[in-house]
Amino acid sequence: MLFEAQIHDIKDFLPWVRLRKEKQAVRSLIEQKRRIYPAEQVQADSEAIMSQIEHMQWFRDAQTVMIYYPIHNEVDLRPLLKRYEGQKTFLLPVTHRKSIEPRKYDGEDMMRRGKYKVPEPQTSEWKGKIDLILVPGVVFDPLCNRIGRGGGFYDRFLKKHRRVHQVGVAFDFQVKQHEIPHGAFDHPLDRVVTPTQTIGL
Repeated sequence: MLFEAQIHDIKDFLPWVRLRKEKQAVRSLIEQKRRIYPAEQVQADSEAIMSQIEHMQWFRDAQTVMIYYPIHNEVDLRPLLKRYEGQKTFLLPVTHRKSIEPRKYDGEDMMRRGKYKVPEPQTSEWKGKIDLILVPGVVFDPLCNRIGRGGGFYDRFLKKHRRVHQVGVAFDFQVKQHEIPHGAFDHPLDRVVTPTQTIGL
């Protein structure tokens, strides 16, 4: 009976292993392409994405917006911090235990490199309302599914904030035209914005 139970556990585990491998294959290919994306194109595409976001009613109405600090050639939304200084409250994520802790951005002087060498606010955890979350990722699809860096931090955080508008941002080559591998623990977004389109309208 014990042996049969172990075999059953292994069968349950195998689909998860297969899914993880499928995700990693897609993730590796796109991450390589993003890391060699020309700096001037990153800047131009980031500006185009921010322009679409600024025209989005969700952003216009939002008082508190969560963004992120870009690494490895991710879409750079940091100019929004300056443009809307004093008009909106911005939050940045801090990886804490197995999830994300949102903290208020109070200027570059209050930023320090954290556990993963990503600059993090040295403010306390934000306990107030969040109106909009702008989400990074590695790969997206037309159904707004997302493959991240593999830690599951954002999936856990976003599930806790289902009622908050959640918008992914990506370069065009990061959006596949077909459905990407995803499982029950993955969290689809409301929209995905690229330099040329908004998916999920």
